Order: sequence, then C-alpha cells, then structure tokens
Amino acid sequence: MNRGGSSPSAATNYLICTNCRKVLRKDKRIRVSQPLTRGPSAFIPEKEVAQANTGDERTNFLVEEYSTSGRLDNITQVMSLHTQYLESFLRSQFYMLRMDGPLPLPHRHYIAIMAAARHQCSYLINMHVDEFLKTGGIAEWLNGLKYVPQRLKNLNEINKLLAHRPWLITKEHIQKLVKTGENNWSLPELVHAVVLLTHYHALASFVFGSGINPERDPEISNGFRLISVNNFCVCDLANDNNIENASLTGNNFGIVGSLSELEALMERMKRLQEEREDGDTSQEEMTTRFEKETKESLFVVSGDTFHSFPHSDFEDDMIITSDVSRYIEDPGFGYEDFARRGEEHLPTFRAQDYTWENHGFSLVNRLYSDIGHLLDEKFRMVYSLTYNTMATHEDVDTTMLRRALFNYVHCMFGIRYDDYDYGEVNQLLERSLKVYIKTVTCYPERTTKRMYDSYWRQFKHSEKVHVNLLLMEARMQAELLYALRAITRHLT
Repeated sequence: MNRGGSSPSAATNYLICTNCRKVLRKDKRIRVSQPLTRGPSAFIPEKEVAQANTGDERTNFLVEEYSTSGRLDNITQVMSLHTQYLESFLRSQFYMLRMDGPLPLPHRHYIAIMAAARHQCSYLINMHVDEFLKTGGIAEWLNGLKYVPQRLKNLNEINKLLAHRPWLITKEHIQKLVKTGENNWSLPELVHAVVLLTHYHALASFVFGSGINPERDPEISNGFRLISVNNFCVCDLANDNNIENASLTGNNFGIVGSLSELEALMERMKRLQEEREDGDTSQEEMTTRFEKETKESLFVVSGDTFHSFPHSDFEDDMIITSDVSRYIEDPGFGYEDFARRGEEHLPTFRAQDYTWENHGFSLVNRLYSDIGHLLDEKFRMVYSLTYNTMATHEDVDTTMLRRALFNYVHCMFGIRYDDYDYGEVNQLLERSLKVYIKTVTCYPERTTKRMYDSYWRQFKHSEKVHVNLLLMEARMQAELLYALRAITRHLT
C-alpha cells in the first residue's frame, strides 16, 4: 500500500493494538477486548507501580527538576521502581534535550523522532512531536523527511545503521557527514546527534520491553483510534489477555516449576563462582566460547515462543503507519545477526581495543562538554545497581548475573571482552530469557507480554524492570562504541 503521508480519512481505516503497537486494517472485523491495564505498563500490575510512586518525594522532585514534559509520565513511573537509576537517567536526558549544546532545541526533538521511528515507537514519537512544537519547531517538518533541511536528512544512514547493525559504521560514514559543503555537520554537532540517536533507540527497547502504555487520550493518537489488544493481532495469541496473570502471588500455574528454576539458577551461580576460584580458563578457550555464543545466538529467534501460530496469516494485516514511515528511509532494513551462518571470520570488536572508559568517554566529553560524565554515571549506576536480592532470597551477590545480561547484549552486537568467560552466559541465561533479551534489544517492537512473563517467573516486577534498564544501557553503549570508534578513526 502507499506509505506516503496520511490523511484523517485514511487513518480511520486502521486500528492500533495498544499492546504491540501494530496497525491493523479495520475491515478485518476486529473484535475488541477490554484493555489489559489502565496503569503505566501493560505488563506490570498498576498497583505495584503505584506503590512505588505513592509519597515518593524524591521522584516528584526529580520530575520537577529534570522532566521536559513537566509531568510524571509512564516511563518515569516504571523507572521509579529504581529511584537511584532514575536520577541518573533524567539528568542525562535533560542535559541532552535542554541544556547548552551544539544543536538547536527543535533539532534535538526531531532527531529523537527519527530514532524512535526506526522501531515504530509511537509512544516516543508522540512525546517528541509535542516537545518539538513547544520548542519552536517548524510544524511542516512533521509531514516527513522530505520537508526537513538536507542536513537532518543526511542523518538517515547513520540512524539506520546505529539502530540495527552498528558494526557496519565506518569512518567513511563520518567523513560524508562532516564534509558535505553547506550541509555539513561539525564534529560537536554530530556527537550530540549520535548521543540522541543511541539514547532513543535504546529507550525504545525499554518502552516495548516494559509494555509502556500510551500517555494520550486512549481514543485518539495522531489521527489513529487506539484499541486494546484484539483477537486478530498476533501479539494477542501470544498473550494471556490478563495483566493479573503476571502477578507472582497466589496460586499461579507453574509456581512450583518457577521455584525450582530459581533454586537451579542459584545453584549454577554458586558452582560458577567456585569454578572461577579453582583456576583460570585459557585465552584460547575464552575466544572459542565467545564465538560459540555468537553463533548460538543465531538460533535464538525473536518471537519463537509463539511460532506455533502461522505468522504469515497476519503479515498482510500489519503495516508501518505512515505517521512513522514518514520519518525514516529504508523501513525494511533491520537487525541481522552479527554472526551470520557460514561465516567463520567474524569482524569482532575487541572491547579492550576501544573501551568506553579509556576512549569513548574522553572523546564525547571533548566534543560535547559534560555529557560524558553524565553518561558514565548512568552506565556505572545501572551496572552496579543491586539490592542483594533474587526473588525471595536475600544477601545474594548478583554481580555475575548482571554482567551476563550486559555482556550478552554486547555479544549480539559483536563486542567481545577478553577477560569474560562466555560459557557463563549459557549457564545463567535460560532460553526464554535469551529470546526476551534478543527481542527487546534487536526487535523491540515485537516484544509481547508472554515473552515478559515467560522468564524468571518467581522474580519481582521491579527485578524485571532492572533487567530492562541493563539491556537499554548495554544497547546504548554498544551503539556509542561503534560510532565513537568511527569518529576516532576519522580524526586519526
């Protein structure tokens, strides 16, 4: 169908599933069920998020100080389950959107829209359309990329590569942007743009991974009527249609199995710790295990938890909305496994050769003052954040588990740590969790409630939100490392 600009009359022919955000044709006799939840998340019971926000003066203070919208939005409400992290997140986001920097304010929000559009994240697009207009943006630009200055349009390629295959970015991409005559980007401007793009690609992962509900009037969003999960959307087949099924109290089906899974995970962590203390694994074996893990990730298929349903039956009903496609080019370009079948020699990014701490941080700070410090604080915060609990267990050192989650994301993007034993990933991350991680990180728009519910069934929702924060920051850092390495190569 035509993917150009939309009109109100065209918009009325479609409905949007508020769970997976897919657009479906209205003439398919869609039967509408009741909304999953009225709260900020379609995955987390409203009362659990509400309890975290009730009387939380710190969260209210942070919103007053650092929220660009001036309200406690749904992302902030869910993130407030981890107030320490929330402060680092809001401070860095406020700085890149509102404080002194190389780019004009409206451009910052338009770049956020372009980034969110790569994953069809209508939640973030709607938020930044409003902010774009409030900061003096030209309304005509919202008709699509053909209405914006060539300079902004030139970000399309790097936006696409960063979002889906960042390992393809080279110094030639950087040179093309900084050496295009009147439409050129200065390096400080480009670094600011890259920080925004990576931030909003990663935030889209959090939005979908946490089931963030729309902020707007539930009936209307950019001319489309929003609907609750319906019986003809593939995501509905993969979901239980009842948010309370995610609750970890009561006589939930499978509770015994989830308890034994928890005990088994605890036991594996204990055994791995003992093996670490017994002796070192050779460097050659570490490399082999990394390559084995990258190749095994090929078979972790996004959405394979419900592949028993004939996906092809639904493909004709799902389109990218024109409200989204107008902000991107090449909408069919997506994630492709770093370790493709049949390829033996992987162009691995050795983390020790270009680290955030020793290389990326200083480059960002030099070209875009102070953002490096804020990003570094945010990365360190999420990586070290712990309450020393695992579900019902207390006084647990979760460092090993947090590192496995972070490094598995980097592994899927081809980044290897020489000092890490990737055998731990297979020991600590069950298949359903790997499917969830790959989906949230690489294809976030495909995330379903069933995927969220299927792993760590005995863990608290706040612990799963912590997982999403780790995935988000690991993804952002991976994208940043590839972009900053290309900029460094351009400069040398």
